[in-house]
Amino acid sequence: MLSLLLDAAWMTLGLALASLVGGMVLALAFSAAELSKQRALVWPVATLTTLIRGLPELLVVLFIYFGSTQVLFLVTGEYVEFSPFACGVLALSLLFASYATQTLRAALNAVPPGQRLAAQALGLGKGHTFFRIVLPQAWRHALPGLGNQWLVLLKDTALVSLIGVNEMMRQAQMASASTYQPFTWYAAAALIYLAISLVSEFGLKQASRYTRRYGG
Repeated sequence: MLSLLLDAAWMTLGLALASLVGGMVLALAFSAAELSKQRALVWPVATLTTLIRGLPELLVVLFIYFGSTQVLFLVTGEYVEFSPFACGVLALSLLFASYATQTLRAALNAVPPGQRLAAQALGLGKGHTFFRIVLPQAWRHALPGLGNQWLVLLKDTALVSLIGVNEMMRQAQMASASTYQPFTWYAAAALIYLAISLVSEFGLKQASRYTRRYGG
């Protein structure tokens, strides 16, 4: 049973990391859209992120899992069941991105406008200026908020147990049901969550020290 719980812990960590990568990509795209001057980009992104932040996380997971199947059925007339893991990653990525977008937008606004003007004066393109000049400086301001959101994301992985992903909480539930020792298995899961969180906090502190020391 313990080995199954450890395997589920790896599944939880993989789910969280995949969602972190997807969420960061979406957050960068969303924050760039919100900072643009084109309303055709600003309003849809602002509406989407506001809607996701206004809904309980559990409903977002359920909507993505059951809604994707329903939408495809209405479009094609065929019933296709999507992977619970993929739907869980998508849902958690959207949840992370909806909050991280605000953090990144504030961090990008914190970079002095003179940095962009200096890059333009040197003949650098917008893409090069953003990724090589602005984003590294914004990262210092965004890291504390993104770190907190990562810890929230890690705990939110428990939500995908309801759509069939065999992550840590689902495995702990099955182990407690078969052994009639719920406290033992839930406590074991809690200790694993705590260990991952402590390692994450240590890594975040080291990253924060690095950015303060070498950031521009």
